[in-house]
Amino acid sequence: MSARTAGPAARAERGALLRGLGLDVALPVGAYYLLYSLGVGDWWALLAASAIAAARVAWSAVRTRTLNPFATVMLIVYGVGFLLAFVTGDARTLLLRTSLITGAVGAVFLVTAVRGRRPLTLAAMQSFAPARADAIEHEYATVPRARRGHRVSSAVWGVGLIGEALLRLPVVYLLPVPVAVGLSEVMAIVVLGGLAGWNIWYGRLMRAGSPAG
Repeated sequence: MSARTAGPAARAERGALLRGLGLDVALPVGAYYLLYSLGVGDWWALLAASAIAAARVAWSAVRTRTLNPFATVMLIVYGVGFLLAFVTGDARTLLLRTSLITGAVGAVFLVTAVRGRRPLTLAAMQSFAPARADAIEHEYATVPRARRGHRVSSAVWGVGLIGEALLRLPVVYLLPVPVAVGLSEVMAIVVLGGLAGWNIWYGRLMRAGSPAG
């Protein structure tokens, strides 16, 4: 990839990543508070929010006509969350789904960074930017710095997501559900925003040819 094309491509990837994260966070929490303000109970409001989040992942997979590893992990975890919610009938169990998702995805990030040939950041970027999926794949296959960058990014995302999942546990069980929902999503925004910001910085560093990482 030439220096002339790297800039627009990098900006497109960053924009796709931020849009994807925004939809994954804003849609579920917005749906919850809208339903809650209309008098819907916590359990049903959280169930609807979870359904919207799962539908967003499924729609992305259908739109791109492929179910990549990132989407597969997300759908499995959402399915487990639904099962637990129906078995227990507890709003806090649905709220805990967020920790289940971030913790599980964080673990997959770490495993693919250490042992996998395809770090999860590669699949995630292709999921967020399907129009550039082939170009991202080609860069990963042909540029050693890109492969190293994905492994480092996957490790950092893994540690960050697992840490956020663990911090959410006392929030879920010690605070009232409406407060826990808001604080939980604030935590998600801060952590995901921080990781995305780090990823942007690190991507620029790698593209500039720095020996760091």
